[in-house]
Amino acid sequence: MSDRPAEPLDHHTTAANAKRGRGSLSNPDSRYAAHSREAVDDGWWQEDTDGNPRTELGVDSSRSIISYNDSPDIPFDRSVNPYRGCEHGCIYCYARPTHAWLGLSPGLDFERRLFHKPDAAAQLRRALAQPGYRPATLVLGANTDPYQPIERRLGSTRAMLEVLSEARHPLAITTKSALVLRDLPLLRELAARRLVAVQMSVTTLDDDLARRLEPRATAPRGRLRAVAELAAAGIPTGVLVSPLIPGLTDHDLERIVAAAAEVGAERAGALLIRLPLELKALFEEWLRAHYPERADKVLSLIRQCRGGALNVAEFGQRMTGTGPLAELLQQRFGLALRRHGLERQDSGWNLSADAFHPPAADPRQLSLFD
Repeated sequence: MSDRPAEPLDHHTTAANAKRGRGSLSNPDSRYAAHSREAVDDGWWQEDTDGNPRTELGVDSSRSIISYNDSPDIPFDRSVNPYRGCEHGCIYCYARPTHAWLGLSPGLDFERRLFHKPDAAAQLRRALAQPGYRPATLVLGANTDPYQPIERRLGSTRAMLEVLSEARHPLAITTKSALVLRDLPLLRELAARRLVAVQMSVTTLDDDLARRLEPRATAPRGRLRAVAELAAAGIPTGVLVSPLIPGLTDHDLERIVAAAAEVGAERAGALLIRLPLELKALFEEWLRAHYPERADKVLSLIRQCRGGALNVAEFGQRMTGTGPLAELLQQRFGLALRRHGLERQDSGWNLSADAFHPPAADPRQLSLFD
């Protein structure tokens, strides 16, 4: 299996052209766009002077809040994402191509044109109150980060946490932001009822690399401090050493597992980088701009884990890859877990749905049982 090399999106893009606080170096058209643009050097090209493009916020008018999946690769069947798009700007984010569904670019648009549901908590309340609803662990942040910077102002994640707490519904949070500590008192109450676990993503311990890979996310040491505070508060906490990028971040694998164990994490997970659809070209453009001397090697190593391609979407392969290099990464990870006494992330959090009770569809309605 092979794919064509990703085409450079714009031959003018270099690390010096990067927008401050943004991961992507360009803004290619949506794959669903009626018209496409192509960069041509006609002698009139000028540097883009907007070095700090502002974030724009729109309304997500979709009528459903819980997303269900039946993937055998994922240990949960439902999730909620408070936001579409993500200000963290992680260049490797597998959710980037979803912005094309909105007619927008998976590049800079994904980072600066965000969408939220003003009635997210109300929609969640109605979904949980449906007569046929059956509770199971709900993941907050399976696609985009529920604690990205815009959450400080909008509070959508906090509002949904309050609904889940009222319903005593089990949930797992995935984030790379220390903003999760804002909700520590509520998380502590949920943990006392075996209703919550938190998964902190730590891709690298190299601050400079982190600033380039995930420009608006909390610095790596800040994430580990957040893990320490969560664990000290009695909240089951794990670390995701993801994505593993061979030749770029994999050298930190054992160090991250050791650091996670030291600050109180109970378990860890590790997934190989995924580059679906437009993400292949976006990642290669970023890699050649920031690490030109390593780019060919990194892309070659990824292909060695993907049967010669930059991405494979088949179940059973897309998360971990295949081949000797992918197997070696998983062996290294397993050995690190055993050395530091951590469980695998996919072994389940043992959260409880026994105390679930449907919330009132209207929060003004009083319950007969509380």
